[in-house]
Amino acid sequence: MLAGSRRIRRLNREFRGVDKPTDVLSFPFHEKEEFLRGGALSPRERGRLAGRHPFILGEIVICPEVAAKNARGAGLPLAEEMRRLLVHGFLHLLGYDHETGAAEARRMRRKERELLSVLLG
Repeated sequence: MLAGSRRIRRLNREFRGVDKPTDVLSFPFHEKEEFLRGGALSPRERGRLAGRHPFILGEIVICPEVAAKNARGAGLPLAEEMRRLLVHGFLHLLGYDHETGAAEARRMRRKERELLSVLLG
């Protein structure tokens, strides 16, 4: 989803306690431990639904205004920054969290580069 700077600022304040706009927010549908166990469904239920219903990881919200500012500052095309933010948000939905320490931040950056290289071929 795309959100303007006022809306993403409100979301950032409400969910992270940070009263300023940000470039990307991720909202997982499951807690990390629940996700690692396979979600809220039992193995039997997952098997019954497999192939018929998508597994929803969560929601990614990107602010194009902040992304454009970041892209200009880095001398990158906006499309490249938007792709990076989408991958960044996706990794958060998978449980990566660069804010938990330097080692995890490096791990997440490596995975970001890896996924972007696959997407861009």
